[in-house]
Amino acid sequence: MKFDKWQEEVINYKGDVTIRAGRQVGKSTVVGYRRAKLMLEYPNTNSLIIAPAQRQSSQLFLKVMSWLQLEHEKALEAAGGYKSRPDISMRRNMELKRLFEIQNGIYAENPTKTMVKLKNGSICYSLPAGKTGVYLRTFALDFLDIDEAAYVPDTVYTALKPMLAVAKKKGLGWETLLSTPFGKGGFFYESHFNPDYKQFHINSEKCERIPKLFLIKEKKRLSRIEYSQEYLGEFIDEFHQFFPTSLIKKRMTFMRWSFKENFKKHLKYFLGVDIARYGEDENAFVIAEMQEDKSLKIVTAETTERRSLADTHNRIIKMNENYNFNRIFIDDAGIGAGITDILIDKLGRKVVGLSNAKKTIDKDGRAGKIFKEDLYSNAVVMLETDGKLEIINSLKLLRSLKSMTFQYTTEKNLKIYGKYSHLAEAFVRACWAPKAKSLKLFLA
Repeated sequence: MKFDKWQEEVINYKGDVTIRAGRQVGKSTVVGYRRAKLMLEYPNTNSLIIAPAQRQSSQLFLKVMSWLQLEHEKALEAAGGYKSRPDISMRRNMELKRLFEIQNGIYAENPTKTMVKLKNGSICYSLPAGKTGVYLRTFALDFLDIDEAAYVPDTVYTALKPMLAVAKKKGLGWETLLSTPFGKGGFFYESHFNPDYKQFHINSEKCERIPKLFLIKEKKRLSRIEYSQEYLGEFIDEFHQFFPTSLIKKRMTFMRWSFKENFKKHLKYFLGVDIARYGEDENAFVIAEMQEDKSLKIVTAETTERRSLADTHNRIIKMNENYNFNRIFIDDAGIGAGITDILIDKLGRKVVGLSNAKKTIDKDGRAGKIFKEDLYSNAVVMLETDGKLEIINSLKLLRSLKSMTFQYTTEKNLKIYGKYSHLAEAFVRACWAPKAKSLKLFLA
């Protein structure tokens, strides 16, 4: 295989490497080769490949194995290769062939789907990142590869970094980070401004293996942001993105929360709900826990497939039985109006409909309205203010908040919209919890 110039640089570089690239430019192929090469060059080393999911980690591991297999076959060929004997059975030939490969090949034992060990003592593992990295802490590493690094939580990276410490003393402990970008912020983004890393930025438009006509069609199909991120390998925070990615990631400070282990009966809980519209397929539920200092902690962000109104109603009733919500804020526009009315009959005035405009009375007794921009602006202020808001590290919630953009119409009105708005709509309603005391809402 003939490598591109940048791929040759990645292969031959001795140190930390970070690669942001468009799709299908050959980043996993070259990183797989780099990993195989380093395993062979540096005996008795431990390597770990991780990615957000095992499937992704396994894909990179397969690339490593494909290069190792070539070396294995070269070693067998150098030993003369196994010659089948016509005087014995096929089964016996297969047994002798396996024995020949064990004696003359590069593997210390048969590789599995998640681990390969070479005769020179080098081992490579392939595992999912998980949410916290807690199950990866047992490894002492010489090399670390993180595929789709932009999607791996910072908490996982923080858990992994010390595992390279001892190897640094012997001049190793090298990281290889590779990913298409996913907004600004996080360890992968920061690595591209860190002089400790050899940085690569690869554009799909400059890859000769990708047809130009395909990219032209993709440019028409995708939004400018999506194309820039997926094919140009750009770190994009849309100029009109309502919630800055770096700010969201800064507030995503914890990974796990469970009702059984973390629910505190003396605290107040609030539920934000967005009901799926006709033709859409997800309901969204976001739960906020109000701390004693009145700050909020977003502890769950869930979506469900679109169900009947009765199913959605029953789900909210069941959640209320567990949490005894102080307020349940629902987008009561359209189909949500029916759910809201049913819940008010059942649960009373703790159920509050918040659509694009709702009559209110503020603490000074003045009538007004809550508009959509009020809900979103309140959430932004809470994100921007230290100590006001913590959020569970949820990739789906991050994606939804990132998708929300804004523009001003010709009438100079603010328009807020997003492609994946369900969780964002539930989130801004949950964030309205601190306002619940100071505003008395008319439900009629």
